[in-house]
Amino acid sequence: MREVWSGNVKPPFVVWDVQARMPELAYTTVMTTVVRLAEKGLLDAERVPGQRAVSYEAAGLPEDFLVRTSRERVDELVRLYGDAAFAAFAARLDRLTDDQRKRLKLLSEQ
Repeated sequence: MREVWSGNVKPPFVVWDVQARMPELAYTTVMTTVVRLAEKGLLDAERVPGQRAVSYEAAGLPEDFLVRTSRERVDELVRLYGDAAFAAFAARLDRLTDDQRKRLKLLSEQ
């Protein structure tokens, strides 16, 4: 995803475009990784008309991924640990600086 998000691989791209940036990796390794990233929702995939190829592009920005993944992880922690997770979050919030509190408030409003 770093290659895609950095713009080193221009959208829309095919697996060969990514593999060209990482020649030390086998094509099948890159293809498997790209397919899995699409399955996880990080890449949008579209079949190239008249070909077997699939073109890809980022489904969002790195910030979108971080927000979504963070929320999923928090949900998982709460599901696994319930009130103990909430207590751990609360203890951590008590240690935030004023600047961190401001940033947290802005992030939570998104």
